[in-house]
Amino acid sequence: MTRVYIETYGCQMNEYDTEIAQAVLKDDGFALAETPQEAEIVLLNTCSVRENANRKIYGRVHALRHIKSDLKIGIMGCMATNFKEKLLENNNLGIDFVIGPDSYRRIGQILSDSKENPDEGFDVKLSKTETYEDIYPIRQNGVNAWIAIMRGCNNFCSFCVVPYTRGRERSRSPLSVVKETEQLVKEGFKQVTLLGQNVNSYQYEEQKFADLLQIVAQVDGLERIRFTSPHPKDFPLDLIKVMAENDKICKHIHLPLQAGNSRILDVMRRTYTKEEYLKLVEDIRNVIPNVVLTTDIIIGFPTETDDEFQDTVDVMQKVEYDSAFIFKYSEREGTLAAKKYDDDVPEDKKTERIMLLNEIQKAHSLKKNLAHVGETQRILVESEETKKSDQDVQGRNDGNKLVIIPQNGYKVGQFVDVKITDATAHVLKGSVV
Repeated sequence: MTRVYIETYGCQMNEYDTEIAQAVLKDDGFALAETPQEAEIVLLNTCSVRENANRKIYGRVHALRHIKSDLKIGIMGCMATNFKEKLLENNNLGIDFVIGPDSYRRIGQILSDSKENPDEGFDVKLSKTETYEDIYPIRQNGVNAWIAIMRGCNNFCSFCVVPYTRGRERSRSPLSVVKETEQLVKEGFKQVTLLGQNVNSYQYEEQKFADLLQIVAQVDGLERIRFTSPHPKDFPLDLIKVMAENDKICKHIHLPLQAGNSRILDVMRRTYTKEEYLKLVEDIRNVIPNVVLTTDIIIGFPTETDDEFQDTVDVMQKVEYDSAFIFKYSEREGTLAAKKYDDDVPEDKKTERIMLLNEIQKAHSLKKNLAHVGETQRILVESEETKKSDQDVQGRNDGNKLVIIPQNGYKVGQFVDVKITDATAHVLKGSVV
C-alpha cells in the first residue's frame, strides 16, 4: 500500500480536517505513515492566517526534498485555496498535489489518478454543502476530541482569508454531531470541543447553537463540552443561560476582541462597537460570574492611531482577560484590508504596542490565577508528565487553565479534585485533595 504522512499546521479545524483526510485515505486503501521518512507521499495541511505560516510551509517543502528524491509532496488546507494560482501556475516548489478543504472526500482518488495524469493532482473547488458529517475521523488517543459542527464563514472580516479559503457557512445536523459524540465516549474520550469558524452562528433548520449544546450535553458518559470560536456579534442571552445552567458545559469563553476602538472595528468589518462588546462581557459575567474569558487582539491594523490603540488598552483594563493571544497585523493577500489599505503602522510602533499589551495581560493573568489559590477544582489529567518534570502531571480545570500536580499514579483521562496552592501567570499548581 502507498504510505501517506500528513503534517498539520494552524488551527484546531485543520487538526480535525487531518483526521477526516486520514479516515478517507485508510478507507481508500492507503497506509498512514508515522514519519515522513516512512512515506511515499507527504501532505502538508496548511494555515494561511498569518504571513509566517506561509514561509514555514515553503521552508518545510524544501526540507522534505532532502529526505527522499522521489518523495511526492502535496499542499492541503487554506493555503491550497488561497494561493492556488501561484501553486498551480508558478510551481517552483515542485508541488505534486494541491487539495482544498472541501476536496478531502476525493483525496484518495486524487492521489491515485495523478499517477497516470499529473494534472489530476489538483482540486481546490469550494462546496456550498460539504460538511463531512458521514465520515468518522481517525483520532489519536486522548481526553479531548474536536468535532467540527459547521464549516466556512460568512463574516468577511477585512483582515481574514477564511471566507475565501473555506467558503460559506454550512452546519451539520445535530443527529450527526450526537452520533459522533456517542462514538467518542465509547472510545474513552471524556471531553469534546465543538468547532466552527463562527461556532455560535450554527443553525440547522430551526435548531441553533444553544439547542445543539443542550442536545450534546445529554450524551451519557460525556463529562465536558467546550467550543471555539464564537463571534461577539451573535452571542444571545439564551446561549449564556444554557452555559450557566449545564454543568457539562465549561465556563470558558474565547471572545475575540481584535481591537478596542469602534472605528477600527468598523474598518475590520467586525459589526460591533467597543461599547457593545463591553456590554456583552457585562451580560456574560452577570449570568456566569466565574466565567474565564480569553481573547484575540490584532495591533497595528492599517490607519490605527495612538489614541485608537488606547481604546484597546482601555478594554483590556476593563475586562481583565484571563489570557489573550496578541498579534501584529500582517497583510494577507486577497483580503479587503490588503486591497484597500497600506500596512501603514511602522514596525517599531507595532512592537511598542504589542509589548505594552503583553505586559498588561501578564499582570491580569497573574491576578486571575492567584485568585484561585485556596480553591478546590476538578482537574482532567491530560499528560502524565510536564515539559519540565516527569515527577508531575498536568491537566486542565473547567476554565481550560493548565494545572500541575505531583505525580502519584494518575492516568490520562482521570478526574481528580485538586486544591490550588500556588499560581503563575501561566499555570496553577496544587495538590490532590
